Amino acid sequence: MDMRDRISQALKEAMKSKQVERLSTLRLINAAIKDREIAMRGEAEGGTVGDPEILGIMGKMVKQRQESARAYEEGGRLELAEKELAEVKVIEEFLPRQLSPDEVAAAVDAAIALIGASSIRDMGRVMAELKSKYTGQMDFGAVGPAVKARLS
Repeated sequence: MDMRDRISQALKEAMKSKQVERLSTLRLINAAIKDREIAMRGEAEGGTVGDPEILGIMGKMVKQRQESARAYEEGGRLELAEKELAEVKVIEEFLPRQLSPDEVAAAVDAAIALIGASSIRDMGRVMAELKSKYTGQMDFGAVGPAVKARLS
């Protein structure tokens, strides 16, 4: 079952069981996917979004909500922070398991070895390799500096 089907099935189940917060989050996911499809209509792919793109969209959604929750906590708005973190939990149900720091380090080493990267100029190719294999499983914002440090 592809990601889109899993989300649709979860949406139907949330409607049947009247889980308002979960339903709201699932609708936000669907809206983000549809927005991406609309943006892609002019491109050669014909406007379809595959599982890797959906994982990327949901990864961004998680990151946005975590940042919002942090800002709400700093501002003393704990009820809003809790709502954001509840949305993160729903979104994370559809994401693959996050790699541990040791697994990330091993993946970076493997990608560097596979590409034969020797200098910082190869960083883009290493990152592209990691993104093709580990989309949704690691935070590429944190991985980038690690790759850069290894190649320096």
